[in-house]
Amino acid sequence: MRENILKSKSYAFALRVVRLYKYLSDNKEYVLSKQLLRSGTAVGALVREAEFGQSKADFTSKLSIALKEANETHYWLSLLRDRGYIDERMYDSILAEIEELIRLLVSSVKTAKKNREK
Repeated sequence: MRENILKSKSYAFALRVVRLYKYLSDNKEYVLSKQLLRSGTAVGALVREAEFGQSKADFTSKLSIALKEANETHYWLSLLRDRGYIDERMYDSILAEIEELIRLLVSSVKTAKKNREK
C-alpha cells in the first residue's frame, strides 16, 4: 500500500510547529506562537479526520478546512518573521514546508471535488 504523502507531511509539519512553539514560548512570545500552534497542528488533524469522512462531501470539506488552516499558518509565520521573532533562515526553512502542504492540499481538494461530481 502506498504511503499517504499528505498525511505524513502534515504530521511532520505539526511536529515542527510544536518545536517552533516551544522555542518561541521559551523566548517569551506567547500570543502569535499560540495561534501558530493551533493552526499548524490543525492541518494534520483535519487530514486525519478526512481519512474517515462520512461521505465524499465530508472528506472534501475536511480537506478544504485543512487548506484554510495551512493558509492561516502561512500568515502567522510571516508575522513572526516580520516582528523579528524568527529569523529569515528559520522562516525560509519552514515556509518551504507549508507552501508544499498548501500545494498538496489544493491539488487534493480539486481532485476530491472532481471525483465528487462523478
